[in-house]
Amino acid sequence: MSLSTAIKIAQSSFSNTALQTAVASNNIANASNTAYSRRSAVLASSGNGATVVHTIRAQNDALQKQNLLSISKSYAQDTTLAGLERLKGILGGDDYELSTASYLATLRDNLQTFADKPSEQSLAETVVANAVDVANSLNSATTAVQQLRAEADADIATAVTELNRLLSEFKTANDKIKAGTAAGQDVNDALDQRDKLLSQISEIVGVTANVRSNNDMVLYTSDGTTLFETVPRTVTFTPTATYSATTTGNKIYVDGVALNPGTGGNTSGQGTLSALLQVRDDIAPTFQTQLDEMARAVISMFQDNGQPGLFTWIDGSTQSTVVPGTLTSGLAGSLVVNPALITASGGDPMKLRDGVNLDQNTGNDASYSTLLDKYAAAFTTTMSFDVAAGVDTSANLLNFATSSIGWVEQLRSAAVTAGDDKSALLSRTQSALQNVTAVSLDEELALLLDLEQSYKASAKLVAAVDEMMTALLQAAG
Repeated sequence: MSLSTAIKIAQSSFSNTALQTAVASNNIANASNTAYSRRSAVLASSGNGATVVHTIRAQNDALQKQNLLSISKSYAQDTTLAGLERLKGILGGDDYELSTASYLATLRDNLQTFADKPSEQSLAETVVANAVDVANSLNSATTAVQQLRAEADADIATAVTELNRLLSEFKTANDKIKAGTAAGQDVNDALDQRDKLLSQISEIVGVTANVRSNNDMVLYTSDGTTLFETVPRTVTFTPTATYSATTTGNKIYVDGVALNPGTGGNTSGQGTLSALLQVRDDIAPTFQTQLDEMARAVISMFQDNGQPGLFTWIDGSTQSTVVPGTLTSGLAGSLVVNPALITASGGDPMKLRDGVNLDQNTGNDASYSTLLDKYAAAFTTTMSFDVAAGVDTSANLLNFATSSIGWVEQLRSAAVTAGDDKSALLSRTQSALQNVTAVSLDEELALLLDLEQSYKASAKLVAAVDEMMTALLQAAG
């Protein structure tokens, strides 16, 4: 080997070592950056020794795909569970002390006591007060449910805005990657940025990614709608400021196609948007229907002479004289106790015993309990309920109210279990992906030690060549 060849080999080694050291140093500097994928300097042999060809980025397409799916499912599940926890809060927590079922049971018990002692004014007052509690529970539950829907709607608007922003940034990164790949430039930093944006997008909406020539990426939603192809597709949503039981929320459109909501406690949705749609348009409205059916039931049970008796409702701005025969949206929010029975409103609670709209105790008998016995028996009488309530269509009121609690708890229990499962899957998937792409400080430090030895060997080679050149010049003297 000639001295000139030896010098060229040493120079190449110095260059390679410097580049490899730079790559390792960059890896170490980004060891705590979860969006960074480890780089490796790939060497190939040439006539003058090893030459750095290019820097490659650690990646695993299969794990990346699974990671995106796990992210979108986990975020959808957490959002669904949060909505169901809000419904449980409306019921009063673990003991359901604020539930309508609890207040109805108290009303039934005190009504039976009043029927046993129909001459007691204080018992009549107690029953009317219990009825006010029932009405207030249905009113407040309706307000809370509609507030939940309004908040979900606002969250949808925020998420759609964020999604459009992320898609705009995704285009910038994708264009840089395409141009850099075509020109043979290092695009690893842009690939990291694009993958980070892709993970953030998958939190909002389920997404599938396909890579084309020049590393160009195309995105589709879990429903199969194109989300990004060369340019972002428009995601649109018109928010609704306030909600009532009769309000229908607006749809989310991706490139003109409506996004589908999730279903079930173990939601089928992917990303927060599908879960928010499920809470706003499925879970909350179904619970509202259950409340409305309870309100319809108590009005019907206590009707007197074909008109509302103990319970009535505000139809528009006036007190209704109609007993609803079918599901009436928002009825629970307008349910009130008949003012004719409330002492503070100038009423007489003893009319519950004698008849609210028509005096049926014509003899003013202090022991008259016919109506009270009928009202008490109505609590255990089977009624028909609308199928839209999602629970028993044929049951007595107390069982229906208890089934409503069971419906919430069944969904919530399924959501908790699914949330744990999906969170564990996401953790395992991310761990597996990190094992492939993350920086190991131990490995990088070991590599730096190897590079140090390579540098020393190259330095010794240069020193040896220098000695030989010096000896040669001296000999040529």
